[in-house]
Amino acid sequence: MPPKIVRVAVTQHEPVWLDLAATVAKTCSLIAEAASAKATLVVFPECWIPGYPAWIWSRPVDFDLGVKYVENSLRIDSPEMRQICDTAAEHGINVGLGFSERDGESVYISQALIDDKGSIQMKRRKMKPTHMERTIFGDASGDCLASVVQLPDEGPRVGSLSCWEHIQPLLKYYTLSQQEQIHIAAWPPLDPFVDGSPGFWSMSEQGCRNLSQTYAAEAGAFVLHCTAVLSQPGIDAMKTAGSPIMGSPVAGSSAVIGPDGRILKSAESGSEQLIIADLDMSLVTKTKTFADAGGHYSRPDMLWLGADPTSKSVVRISKQSQ
Repeated sequence: MPPKIVRVAVTQHEPVWLDLAATVAKTCSLIAEAASAKATLVVFPECWIPGYPAWIWSRPVDFDLGVKYVENSLRIDSPEMRQICDTAAEHGINVGLGFSERDGESVYISQALIDDKGSIQMKRRKMKPTHMERTIFGDASGDCLASVVQLPDEGPRVGSLSCWEHIQPLLKYYTLSQQEQIHIAAWPPLDPFVDGSPGFWSMSEQGCRNLSQTYAAEAGAFVLHCTAVLSQPGIDAMKTAGSPIMGSPVAGSSAVIGPDGRILKSAESGSEQLIIADLDMSLVTKTKTFADAGGHYSRPDMLWLGADPTSKSVVRISKQSQ
């Protein structure tokens, strides 16, 4: 029988900015801490490794930081990724990881789900980097649709999206239609909204949490809303002091959201901490008996979604040329 109660751990921590080895070491320490709390799954925010490139919202080009960022991004086939996978296996815990993925000299906003045996069960890239993110990161191909997988031993079905992918209606529907039960919503450090600001409320701490709560209600799934902390060392490293976006310390706003959209648990303070929560999976069933947007509350005879999950290479050899 599938477990009725699933314990999860949501991180609210600060990476070691632009330092691959040090952030991987901190990742492994947090995995061990979550396992000691008897969590089945621990999740990390967007670009946790090596930290979100906050300077892009202040200035579009910084060659020195750009080079350092690529050099400290995480390759899938690397000793650092193996170290993370081995730590997951050693402690018998599933890991939802957000990271900047290095592929050659290009980087992508990526997420992976590593199972409790240390195998990567899912790896996806953010469909479209948002606005200034496109000065650093590349687009995904069909691999961005590889999202929902079932945890071992008849565990829950877990999906992942990153940041403003939560305003992409078609991508959200594609994800929730895969009978998702737990959703990892990975976000960067989020500034609180300031009344009268010319910026978008939808980019703020409050707006982004609202997007995660909306996703929970739409999907009828638990949402692990995971954000990063930004303190003065990060601001100094990325030279963002005074910027309206990530130019001041950010305490983090991670939370666990129920399948009806309510906040079940959030950080007790603005400090670094693991949010531990026990999820009653019968609440997913309860919510979906009322409305299951990917099931009985749909009308595929009138409205349906087309998708192409195949990845497109930049070089494709035609059969005619062989």
